[in-house]
Amino acid sequence: MECAREKNYLKLDLYCYILKKEYIYQGRYLKSAYNDYMNSQLNKIKPFNPEDFLILVVDDLSKNLQLVVDILDHSGYATTFATSGQQAFERVRTAHPDLILLDLMMPEMNGLQVCEKLKSNQEYQEIPIIFLTASDEEGDLLEAFKLGAVDYVTKPFRAAELLARVKNHLELKRTRDELKAAYAQLELLVNIDPLTNVANRRALFKFGEQELYRAQRYHCSFSILLIDLDYFKHINDSYGHAMGDTVLKIVCNAINNSIRQIDLLGRFGGEEFVVILPKTKLKEAIIVAERIRKTISELSLLVGQKTLKITASIGLATYNQKDATLDEVLHRADKGLYLAKERGRNQVVIYDLNEPQEHD
Repeated sequence: MECAREKNYLKLDLYCYILKKEYIYQGRYLKSAYNDYMNSQLNKIKPFNPEDFLILVVDDLSKNLQLVVDILDHSGYATTFATSGQQAFERVRTAHPDLILLDLMMPEMNGLQVCEKLKSNQEYQEIPIIFLTASDEEGDLLEAFKLGAVDYVTKPFRAAELLARVKNHLELKRTRDELKAAYAQLELLVNIDPLTNVANRRALFKFGEQELYRAQRYHCSFSILLIDLDYFKHINDSYGHAMGDTVLKIVCNAINNSIRQIDLLGRFGGEEFVVILPKTKLKEAIIVAERIRKTISELSLLVGQKTLKITASIGLATYNQKDATLDEVLHRADKGLYLAKERGRNQVVIYDLNEPQEHD
């Protein structure tokens, strides 16, 4: 029991080394999210239980096959089997085993060929393969490792050795899977605004730089909308910050319903949002901007006896070949936003390199 606990803490140390190093600089929210996530992972770590794993045994000789299956079954593992390479592929596709015990010497398609084919498929690359072999040829074993096998057991084998190797590689696979899940979760946290669940500034700039690179390399276009909620300070002051937060969430939902899946909505700060529209020229961007403005203007919240109306001002800028940086496009969108607010709010102003244009 003590040994298992030590292994759990070693796992968490490994999480810390890989993940905390990369994300800790992101600020107070991320630190808190990181700590919450790591605590949840500690609570989720379970003792190793053979019943949680399915092992595929592949051998053309029924006597050998039955021996291995009996050993695994007796130890509590779930098992499935195949007697040929082709049957093994079908079992992998339908059963999704956690580990494969694969005989090296089989007719028609030998174990090396089976391993190579499995490892060439991205869906099955992460399944650990342990070879079962009566061969002591160094070349065969080296080729097996080269193709992606994680281990081998020499026939005749001892049951204790086989079980030890199986358990070791299943634990390693589980740890890798947990690390990948943790990395994906923290990658999400570092790119998402915690209040609205849309992209944050970091994610916006990363996405924007990618679109700038694409536009410069392939001579295509993209557009940026800078959106600011009108009189948002009045909402906070009059109805409280909780109501202000509710408004931000409702607005984000409305904007997301007005754009394509390839577009990105992000919170720029406070009540200011950015929408990046890939492969979108000015004419199309105007349509999107007006749709968003109209959608927001149709939102209303009943607060007590009062109806709270929401509107937004939008600055629009489209990339052109003179833009060397993303900031140049954002700067024009910001100028358009400033003019939209100056001219009475609840409108879209297009700011190009020649002159700003109000869109009716």
